[in-house]
Amino acid sequence: MSEIAIRFFRLPAGGAAVARHLALGIRLAAAAAITAFALTTPGFLSPLSFNALLNAISFVGCVAVGMTFITLTGNIMSLCLGATVSASALIFLSSLAFGVAAAFALALAFAIAFTAAQGFLIGYFRANPILVSIAGLSLLLGGAAFATGGQRVYPGGEGLQMFKGRIAGIPVEALYFFATVILGQSILTWTRIGRLMVMVGSNIRAATAAGIDTTAIVTMAYVIAGSCAAISGILLAARYGSGDMELGAGYDYTAIAAVLVGGTGIQGGSGSTLRTLVGVTVIAVIEVVLLLRGFSEQLQYLITGLIVLAVIMLHTISGRR
Repeated sequence: MSEIAIRFFRLPAGGAAVARHLALGIRLAAAAAITAFALTTPGFLSPLSFNALLNAISFVGCVAVGMTFITLTGNIMSLCLGATVSASALIFLSSLAFGVAAAFALALAFAIAFTAAQGFLIGYFRANPILVSIAGLSLLLGGAAFATGGQRVYPGGEGLQMFKGRIAGIPVEALYFFATVILGQSILTWTRIGRLMVMVGSNIRAATAAGIDTTAIVTMAYVIAGSCAAISGILLAARYGSGDMELGAGYDYTAIAAVLVGGTGIQGGSGSTLRTLVGVTVIAVIEVVLLLRGFSEQLQYLITGLIVLAVIMLHTISGRR
């Protein structure tokens, strides 16, 4: 019965290639439509819009780079990276009295330790990554509420200036984001652990049979994701000069949207941070254009969700055999 079902749903000879070409054609048509929509939007090409675009991609872009590694290893996504962003910002702000370097190190160490623990549970016990991230989200929200009493946290020292401002007209936040993209792509392209992440995401059973320590690889993917989330949290803390658990709210969803729109396979084993850069830019362009055209925030979320749904369908079509 199962063999009959497989034959029924399998694409005919040459059908897989046709599906891939169809998906590519749809992507190109969508890119052309978005470009035309943006260029015909009044004010889109202004310096103010360009700055808004850079700011839009900077904070969530760092999270999306980290999410790329999680998705690439076959673990779909994490629902607590946004909360990790917020918690890192709170730790950074609370630790500034010890100096900016110490505050940066503490925020980074916290995010790495927290996400590494999730990665270990997922890699060693093969726990469901979504359920683990939901548990992590609950821990962060509860812990932050207990520690802060639900109050907004303000910096206890100086040193925020180095994380904001402009260099050659480009926001410092954007430069940090571009640096995470380059570093992330370098890890995937030039290091052994990057190649092993792709192998684990492609087929974790085959990777285990080949003697690869899949637990260490998955844990490292979460370590990188935590590092990126911490950087985003620090940048947000510097930008707003205060923080609470709402700073990174919704970043997980926008990040996975950018990862998928960029072309990283939701099943893992295929993707890059350069693709994520494209995905983040596309999402940001759409949001800026909708804002300039007077669309409400609720409609922006709706349209972004429809785009992600369409991308998942395209992945499904082009991935059939």
